[in-house]
Amino acid sequence: MSETLGLKNLAERLRGLFAKSEASAADVPVRDWVSTSAGQPTRIQGFDVTLVWVVLALMALGLLMVYSASIAMPDNPRFAKYLPTHFLTRHMVAIGFGLVAALITVQVPVASWERWAPWIFVISLVMLIAVLIPGLGKVVYGARRWIPLGVMNFQPSELTKLAIAMYAASYMVRKMDVKENFFQAVWPMVVALGVVGVLLLAEPDMGAFMVIAAIAMGILFLGGVNGRMFFLIVAVLVGAFVLMITFSEFRRERIFAYLNPWDEKYAQGKAYQLTHSLIAFGRGEFFGQGLGSSLEKLHYLPEAHTDFLLAVIGEELGFVGVALVIIGFFWLSRRLFHIGRQAIALDRVFAGLYAQGIGIWMAAQGFINMGVNLGALPTKGLTLPLLSFGGSAILMNCVSIAIVLRIDIENRQLMRGGRA
Repeated sequence: MSETLGLKNLAERLRGLFAKSEASAADVPVRDWVSTSAGQPTRIQGFDVTLVWVVLALMALGLLMVYSASIAMPDNPRFAKYLPTHFLTRHMVAIGFGLVAALITVQVPVASWERWAPWIFVISLVMLIAVLIPGLGKVVYGARRWIPLGVMNFQPSELTKLAIAMYAASYMVRKMDVKENFFQAVWPMVVALGVVGVLLLAEPDMGAFMVIAAIAMGILFLGGVNGRMFFLIVAVLVGAFVLMITFSEFRRERIFAYLNPWDEKYAQGKAYQLTHSLIAFGRGEFFGQGLGSSLEKLHYLPEAHTDFLLAVIGEELGFVGVALVIIGFFWLSRRLFHIGRQAIALDRVFAGLYAQGIGIWMAAQGFINMGVNLGALPTKGLTLPLLSFGGSAILMNCVSIAIVLRIDIENRQLMRGGRA
């Protein structure tokens, strides 16, 4: 009888322990991402829903505001043949292509991207060269940055942002053993960045080069390059930017216009976009003038649907709308960095550095665009990621974030004891 009671007590204790372990497992914020049924192929059962919804929300807001900012453009003789919905339709097509590309991309294992990284970088360099060939590259406002593809004008610099993140992450993995030696660890990456810089400045597209340099330098720093080497490279890059501004008259004029935009000399010239952007923000106040009620988009503010879309958001949706956009980008960048840190903790260095590189891309380009719109930075031709009009930009944004989503999926598979 005593033995039976002892067995019952032991069984109850075991049941209690199992119940506690199941409860603690339920508290772990990781979903069961894969099916491991016998005889069944491994398949994804879930994804980071919040990340997807934030990206879709930013893109939906961008679609709405691109339509609002471009609806009056047919009144301009330059766009007289366009319908009021011309830019809306093209932006919808770009988003459609981007989402389809993202769905395909998320099926590709991260190991494949790591193998392809050097070749993708080479392809981006070839396209940067191709865009400079007369008759092949399309010139808009004196800049040769696009290759016409019929459905859309493709901008090779957008592919280069994705390619440099992959190449830099792959490079740091390959050079992990020599990263304390400056010449062995750094100079090949510096040469690659220099070639990209020369090609981009020939277009010219200094804004894209600044973002690409930020991505590459950020990945080198996060990859563990010696601090003194890193700051030496930063000093060289800053010196190069200073020399470019010093020996380029139109860049010097932009700096002077930025410093004093209301001067009569600049207000109707180099600072024209900035002054009207500031007027738009001033009119928006706290809650805005109302959706569709912007006056600055009526041919006062050039490129309202691309570089200065945030100014239209500020005028129509006010401080509240701008604050929501800033919060969205802050959350997105922070989430991308978190996924990267998680991958590195799982000894997936390439995946982690790439994810953090995309976080730098979204944060740096968003920061520069917002700074330009708000008059905190000199005017640069950079769009607002995920929101501004631009087919190749939306396509590359979707593909890059889809790869990070795949990284997160594989992280969760590994944490569940599966295989990436």
